[in-house]
Amino acid sequence: MKKIVTTALVLTLFLGTAMAQKFAYVDTDYILQNIPSYNAAQEELNKVSETWETEIKAAYEEIEKMYKTYQSERVLLTDEMKKQREEEIMNKERQVKELQAKYFGPEGDLSKKRQELVKPIQDAIYKAVKELSAEGSYAIIFDTASGASILYSNPRYDLSDEVLKKLGYKD
Repeated sequence: MKKIVTTALVLTLFLGTAMAQKFAYVDTDYILQNIPSYNAAQEELNKVSETWETEIKAAYEEIEKMYKTYQSERVLLTDEMKKQREEEIMNKERQVKELQAKYFGPEGDLSKKRQELVKPIQDAIYKAVKELSAEGSYAIIFDTASGASILYSNPRYDLSDEVLKKLGYKD
């Protein structure tokens, strides 16, 4: 009997504490779309990416042209000349793959550029959310943009506009 009463008391205290906690959510996609500097950063990243994609596409077309030329002239080439041309094609292909990794790899130039342009904006959002959390005494603030972990959310608890106000993007 004592065990049941103790368990009930602990459960009541736990539920009471959990019910007293305040929760809220933000939508970082919505916030980012309402920040002009983020949209400008995205445009710049898209332009840089398109430029590099065009450069790599042109290099692959050049490799394809080299290969077709090699195929058409192969019957006229000596074994040594064939080997030399094959090495040239393979070297060119290796260079293009290295360039592609340099631009688009996990530690590539595009990733670094994204970090340079977008990270300060993300840091400012995080700081604003943290300040709102302290001001509103929220235990947890969820991000609805980063996954489907919330099945329902009452718009009353959406702090996205408050984050934008704190960042100076809304009146």
